[in-house]
Amino acid sequence: MSISVFLPTRKGSERVKNKNTRQFSDFEGGLLELKLKQLAKLEKVDEVILSTNDEASISVAKKIEVDFPKLRIDARPDALALGTTSLNDLIAYVPTITRCDNILWTHVTSPMVDTEIYEECIMSFNEGLENGFDSLMSVTAFQNFLWKKELNDIINRIGKERWPKTQDLEMLYEINSAVFITPKEIYKSKGDRVGEKPYLFEMNKLTSLDVDWEEDFKIAEAVYDKFKE
Repeated sequence: MSISVFLPTRKGSERVKNKNTRQFSDFEGGLLELKLKQLAKLEKVDEVILSTNDEASISVAKKIEVDFPKLRIDARPDALALGTTSLNDLIAYVPTITRCDNILWTHVTSPMVDTEIYEECIMSFNEGLENGFDSLMSVTAFQNFLWKKELNDIINRIGKERWPKTQDLEMLYEINSAVFITPKEIYKSKGDRVGEKPYLFEMNKLTSLDVDWEEDFKIAEAVYDKFKE
């Protein structure tokens, strides 16, 4: 079945100024240039849609679109690219801009998620469909002490031991927002970017680095420079 990659960016980043297109490592076009070059190597997708209202993002994409025939630029309405935009409204918009059967939603803010990992996600998604799953979501396992102030206690303890070993705590999963793969029909029928039974694709802490704050940008750049090929 066909797969469309949905890659959203917007102008007016509030926490990290110009985070999508400012210089990142050796990439003059920043995180966006890196992400587009990672996606350009994917053979198992039919198109990559950069959905944006940001002129700087469009400029970066224009520079490489000649060598990236699968790339399509979607001029996203400003109303769907605000800091106050409801994610539900954006989810409703996505299936209207592609004819593909499935949607792979990803972000430029996951620089360590490279071509190989995307290919593993797609393979896991296809295998998952054959085994009763209806979508895929990338996660990072979390097994450490969680304290709730109102209860004045640990909330992921298993059993009655006051301070159990960390490996005996409840295993939880952080949604790292690096990859969602879901049939378009679920977007349309459920109004969601995951189904009722998503396959949890686990990523380690290194791979799941997410750029959300200024210090994240600096950490991600240092890690990328250390581990890039």
